[in-house]
Amino acid sequence: MVDVRRVKLPGVGVLHTFVTDDGGKVGVIAHRSGHSDLITFSDDEDGADVTKVSLRLSEDEAHTLAELLGGTQITESLTALDQIPGLSIDWFTVDYDDHIAGQQLGTPGERGIVGLTVVAVVRGESANPAPAPDFKVFPGDTLVVAGSPEKVAKAFAFFRSGELPARAAQSADAPPGG
Repeated sequence: MVDVRRVKLPGVGVLHTFVTDDGGKVGVIAHRSGHSDLITFSDDEDGADVTKVSLRLSEDEAHTLAELLGGTQITESLTALDQIPGLSIDWFTVDYDDHIAGQQLGTPGERGIVGLTVVAVVRGESANPAPAPDFKVFPGDTLVVAGSPEKVAKAFAFFRSGELPARAAQSADAPPGG
């Protein structure tokens, strides 16, 4: 079985890589926008003479290539997760001028965003899953959030400016039927 390494690329998507039996390195960058990059590459120790190739594929082209190569159950499972109605999982990379930089995370509900969860904060090479409200956020951190697309957008606006966008309707945070 091939050992596939998966690396999250905050703000971009996910990089999957593996080494072939003959030493070649292959990767796929699955962008959040839907397109994918099929790449071959080398580490620095491989020398400067190694050819590097990158091929951009649309979502349909990537699915076609996967089918031709014998698509995996993992890919199908991730696609199914992305298609759960009303669920958005996204990454927010904190910049120096963002409101949340240098602040405690708090809880989304206390900040006026009911129905959103901060799943983890990624700092450097380590993840801090289910961070406590007193977790201090720094520039360069990446916040992984889950909620409806509207709640995620609202949280991102708050993280940037410290202000919540004006509500289009008063019932935006009300429970269904309320």
